[in-house]
Amino acid sequence: MRISPETAVGSSFSVGLRGLLVAAALAAVALPSSADARRMAGSYDGVWNVVFATTRGTCRSGYSVPFMVTGGRVSSAGGGRVAGSVAGNGRVAVSVSVGASRASGGGRLAGSSGAGSWSGIISGDRCSGTWQASRS
Repeated sequence: MRISPETAVGSSFSVGLRGLLVAAALAAVALPSSADARRMAGSYDGVWNVVFATTRGTCRSGYSVPFMVTGGRVSSAGGGRVAGSVAGNGRVAVSVSVGASRASGGGRLAGSSGAGSWSGIISGDRCSGTWQASRS
């Protein structure tokens, strides 16, 4: 049997296209829909009380700040500018600014509690530390 270049290319293209279609079908079944992802992220909805501890720098420790989580988005429930997100698996990333002070942090929420780390410049001092959260 003799295979021409056209037959070989057509055969490879057909196998490649079939593989791509199979991969796309598997991805569609395995990945949650955007509605599922929003529902999973929404399981963290509510007001969270976050207590910050400073482990490096001269910033005051023990600040307690309320944050609001709605549909996977983090916003301020008190003061300052807050932007962030919570993924369906509980991973959280947030940035906060109040006046000239700025900080960002990340961590994980699970059930009604969470923990992570933060760093920033607070009143001119570079500081970092940890945070603990509980849902109100």
